[in-house]
Amino acid sequence: MPGFETILYDTRYGHARITLNRPAKLNALSYVMQSELAAALWEADNDTSVHSVILEGAGRAFCAGYDLSGADGEVPVSPVEDKTAKTYRGHRSIDDDAWQLERQQRWRMAIFDMHKPVIAKVHGYCLAGGCDLALMSDMVIAADTATFGFPPARDLGALPNQFWVYHCGPQWAKRLMLTGDTVTGKEAQQIGLVMKAVPETDLEAEVTGLAARLALIDPDLLSANKRIVNLAMELMGARTLQRLAVENDVRGHNTRAAGGFRKSVQENGLKATLRARDAAFGDGRARVDGPETRDADGRLIEE
Repeated sequence: MPGFETILYDTRYGHARITLNRPAKLNALSYVMQSELAAALWEADNDTSVHSVILEGAGRAFCAGYDLSGADGEVPVSPVEDKTAKTYRGHRSIDDDAWQLERQQRWRMAIFDMHKPVIAKVHGYCLAGGCDLALMSDMVIAADTATFGFPPARDLGALPNQFWVYHCGPQWAKRLMLTGDTVTGKEAQQIGLVMKAVPETDLEAEVTGLAARLALIDPDLLSANKRIVNLAMELMGARTLQRLAVENDVRGHNTRAAGGFRKSVQENGLKATLRARDAAFGDGRARVDGPETRDADGRLIEE
């Protein structure tokens, strides 16, 4: 569809397919990509031929997180924005930080708020912002070899969206959030983080098969049944928690750890900073079944 730079959009067989399309960057979420994704989701929701949406990533990963490079593009807040004549918010104050995070959250919440169901088709890395997208989706089908986790929780801040506890419960949510460790798609299914994990060779057929079944149902009825489940989550505080998660992330951005991260990026660059942070965690994996026995490098020893 004309007008999108960072995603691919297509409709056929009763579903829309939205593909995150920055494969060289492992589909890292820029401001441009997030705004385009929201626009595409609302387009699909408005299109009467669409019953459901498949959300996927091009290349080797679903999405490896938020773009931290600082070169993620400009997205005007309004049609009359004029940066040559006016001074706008940046990231200077705590309130600015919260405002910018809330702006991004409004884009992401389209997945939860739209009437039609979204199926996240996850392969490869699903990290940080990738998890934010996947866990907001109505159903997540993953390759059993996919990697789920939020490594920035180790030093950069808290999680700006918080659907983890609703999927896998408080203990596994804490286990993964407090360490930034990861689990495989197969393990994510075991703990309820995703609905289903299949061999990657079966992933496309599994997802399109589900979309085909949804295409047999009146979209208005799909909407009614999605809405009642989401309202149940809202009664459990889901929407309020997302607002609080943003404010909690601001708190995380003001910790000593986050300050050290920013200083290291300035002095050593982003890649070196990430490598140094993650090296201490070995392979960065959690184990769902059995003891977490590790070798001297912090890598899990296979049982």
